[in-house]
Amino acid sequence: MTRKNFILAISKQAYQAVIFDLDGVVTKTAKVHVQAWKKLFDEYFEQLACRTGQKFEPFDSDHDYRSYVDGKPRYEGVKSFLASRNLELPYGSPDDHPDQETVCGLGNRKNEFFHDQLQKHGVEVYDSTVSLIHHLRAGNFQTAIVSSSQNCAAILKKAGLTDLFDARVDGTDSAQMGLKGKPDPDIFLEAARRLRVAPPQAVVIEDSLAGVQAGRRGGFGLVIGVDRTGHAAALKENGADLVVSDLAEIAVRTSSEGRVNGCPSALHHLGEIWPRLKSKRLAVFLDYDGTLTPIVDRPKLAVLSPRVRQTLKKLAKHCTVAIISGRDLKDVQNLVGLNSIFYAGSHGFDIAGPEGRHLEHHAGTEFLPVLDQAEQWLRESLEKIHGVLVERKKFSIAVHYRLVDPGRRQEVEAAVDRVLADFPELRKGQGKKIFELQPKIDWDKGKALLWLLEALEMDGADVLPLYIGDDVTDEDAFQVLQDRGLGIVVQEEAQPTAAQYRLRHPEEVEIFLNALLEIYEGEHQ
Repeated sequence: MTRKNFILAISKQAYQAVIFDLDGVVTKTAKVHVQAWKKLFDEYFEQLACRTGQKFEPFDSDHDYRSYVDGKPRYEGVKSFLASRNLELPYGSPDDHPDQETVCGLGNRKNEFFHDQLQKHGVEVYDSTVSLIHHLRAGNFQTAIVSSSQNCAAILKKAGLTDLFDARVDGTDSAQMGLKGKPDPDIFLEAARRLRVAPPQAVVIEDSLAGVQAGRRGGFGLVIGVDRTGHAAALKENGADLVVSDLAEIAVRTSSEGRVNGCPSALHHLGEIWPRLKSKRLAVFLDYDGTLTPIVDRPKLAVLSPRVRQTLKKLAKHCTVAIISGRDLKDVQNLVGLNSIFYAGSHGFDIAGPEGRHLEHHAGTEFLPVLDQAEQWLRESLEKIHGVLVERKKFSIAVHYRLVDPGRRQEVEAAVDRVLADFPELRKGQGKKIFELQPKIDWDKGKALLWLLEALEMDGADVLPLYIGDDVTDEDAFQVLQDRGLGIVVQEEAQPTAAQYRLRHPEEVEIFLNALLEIYEGEHQ
């Protein structure tokens, strides 16, 4: 089967297991269940109408099935639908004969009808679901099957699917263990326990309203609703993070994928990203040049648009927002112009935030005299090369050569290297058409990010840091976040990166930040 037009990739970095409902997700037995339920209740209420003279109302295969019986244990389904018709019967016993007028008797009669239909029609499966399961298992995900039906094992065997699951929890287990039926999460939690994964590390895939309610109540990391009958809105309202019409829309991504030829679009994978964020406190770290603004010929021309400024201001009401830049602290503060966010200038050496908060990384201050002298020597060495720009920052010196004639750019680097040779306390960093002289200490944007998290008291397990940047210097930040956060690289063409996702240009960064904002505002309405 060709798998394309994915709207979500289940990532091994985010989840360890996927738990599937049986009927309507893996097998097409939902249709058989509908027919059995309709035959049961139409016959029973028609007989009841003859005895009492009441008007006969047939079982609605759409509304009644979804609202009262779908996804629930058989006897619970009987009770639920009878209650919708203001009717109460004795519960009886699971051993009741199918002709007995009890909840269990009617439930047993429904089971007979189901088996009759199953023998006539056999078991059909959804090929796209089976394909997804094979992809998951190839990617070392664990898989489990859950069902309210006591026929689960027989159906799997008949369909030849038994070996595709590491765990099974069905109606027989529920009866023996006293598990509550959906919308309670017991059956899903038991599946996660058998797989030895925590609920936030597992994905639930369900097609019933009761099922998505159960997944949400169980605290699972991602709840995917499968809408095969045109009820996507109801699935979303009842707890689905994402609704698809078919599981062919779901891809599988292991941690090693997307590292050589780039990585997937963050905009196209919001359905995967958001569930990782909603259970944590989010800290958004953003580079400035090339991320929030396009790369320009001269640094002073990189002006933040009013739209992006307003988005940052609104987003800061919901989570921590920080700009981390190679620019001087005062420079980036003036360019952004918001007092509700944090600023980390000079690659994190110099930090300011709301309420006048100010921090400095003291390891850099001892290099200030050396930087002063190196700056003077650089200016003297480069003054005759047209287009070169020497920009002094508090803790570094940037040499911009974007406007230099390509034939003379080697002269620029040679001059930088000569100055470095006289100042062994400094090292050379590189970016987009820029050389940068920095203190020679064990320091990069990755270490700066970790130090920032600690300085801002956001280094706990309940915080998920997200970093967006565009330059080679940002790769160190992406590296440190691989196991504890999210990295998003901004690049037009896919290139090798340690980031997990990609945005093509600052305009897409703006769209992504607005999408985050819309989700947050929607959650708080």
